[in-house]
Amino acid sequence: MQLTLEFGGGLELLCNSVKIHSVDVDLPAEEKKLTMKHLLAWVKSNLIKERPEMFMKGDSVRPGVLVLVNDCDWELSGQLDTTLENKDVVVFISTLHGG
Repeated sequence: MQLTLEFGGGLELLCNSVKIHSVDVDLPAEEKKLTMKHLLAWVKSNLIKERPEMFMKGDSVRPGVLVLVNDCDWELSGQLDTTLENKDVVVFISTLHGG
């Protein structure tokens, strides 16, 4: 499944400073749909190059990371259970900044 993943607010530093990634994610074995839970596990093992704890906590993103799926807050679409479709755009933005 082809997806566009965007990282901002400093999260791009965890991915070799690349903000936009066009990726092809395979469906997990025996699954008929790709969910955000599956995508986050894929991102952690394939895109995050350093300090994964700055991006994820357990199976989800850390508090303070805004997640948008096709410009819609994932909290409105089911968070980890959000079903993704081909060509979706998923944006991760850190809202935590030093001062």
